[in-house]
Amino acid sequence: MRRIAQSKKNVKQLFETMQGEEWMNQELKEVMDQGKMALDSCMMEIGKMVAETLMLIEREQIAGQDYHPSREGLQKWGFQSGSIYLGDQKVKVAHPRLRASGDELHLGTYERLKKPKEFSEQMLLRAMRGMSGRKYRETVTELGEQFGISASSISNRLVEATADKLKALRERDLSGFDAFAIFLDTIHRGKAAFIVALGIDTQGNKRNLGFWEGATENKEIAECLLSGLESRGLKLTGEIIFVTDGGKGIIRALKDRFGKDLIHQRCTIHKDRNLQRHLPKRFRKEAHRRFCRALALKDYEEAKRALTDFEKWLRQINESAADSLLEAKEEILTLHRLSVPALLRRTLHSTNAIESMFGTVRFCERNVKRHLGSKMSQRWLAAVLLHAEEGFRTVKGFKHIPELIERIKREQNEKTELQAA
Repeated sequence: MRRIAQSKKNVKQLFETMQGEEWMNQELKEVMDQGKMALDSCMMEIGKMVAETLMLIEREQIAGQDYHPSREGLQKWGFQSGSIYLGDQKVKVAHPRLRASGDELHLGTYERLKKPKEFSEQMLLRAMRGMSGRKYRETVTELGEQFGISASSISNRLVEATADKLKALRERDLSGFDAFAIFLDTIHRGKAAFIVALGIDTQGNKRNLGFWEGATENKEIAECLLSGLESRGLKLTGEIIFVTDGGKGIIRALKDRFGKDLIHQRCTIHKDRNLQRHLPKRFRKEAHRRFCRALALKDYEEAKRALTDFEKWLRQINESAADSLLEAKEEILTLHRLSVPALLRRTLHSTNAIESMFGTVRFCERNVKRHLGSKMSQRWLAAVLLHAEEGFRTVKGFKHIPELIERIKREQNEKTELQAA
């Protein structure tokens, strides 16, 4: 405790030495009167002093102390007004100058601090959390030395930041991503449909793979997405588990590409909702119970018999509902057929993983009232997808992935041998 107390006293003495005890008392009074805003202002002043000190230290390291130059031909050339970014705020500073043989020698510290990229990233993060660019000025500390906080400048920074995110996602190298499962789903924005791919690797890590824009969710757009992933190095094989919500365009593209080798898991949640929409309200609760009870069974044959019984029950009520279940029965039971452990099945049985990410997209874009063209839509979608990726966790049951991969390989080899025979 004594060491902690002594360190705090040393910090206090440092600030008193830097600005004097009178300055410290004045800042304390403002904090007591105005609260956090005054404290933020104080912190910005301290940050400015630290930045100017670092620039002076760098100049001395290059040219030596005053009246003791370390290199000939170097001249200290006073100070010049400039600006740097502290956090997400632009602040005026007096930066030291240095000349070498008559030419300006730029200090690395100043060049780094004046780059707006970090500011653009901070602004984008605030925008995705719900801060409107028009209200941004209200959130920053008014020091009287700030500038460039107009709504138009904020908009320009957002364009810059989102454009960088789109480029990063489009050019992301996927050659090192060993895909175990891929979720494919569509998010609609205005009159456009964006098919998005979310991957899980053999270590259980999730990663955004990319998206493709089209007028509707159709086979051609899905094929363009898959081809684009391959062009960036992703290996698409028949040993990957594809999870979809049942969209016909995506499924046709997958079947055309992989044929009988396709391992396709239909989203059980979407199918459950679809079946209930076919039925009168008085039968929906029972239909949901029967469907869930069948899927809860671990054994493939038992689950298949339970779904067959469920189909017979549905035919007594609605033939179309029964046909809908029959059409997807085998794809609903893909994980059962592969004997996927229950913990890992929770992730793979539905498109919840990608739907949850779409929820983040809608939340982060709630202040974007109009998408002014395709480019803006793509920029924002890429930015939010990469933002959502920061919160990804390893999927539960990932330890079972290696044994499941071996099981899939054996199944594919058996199919190949049967076809050859």
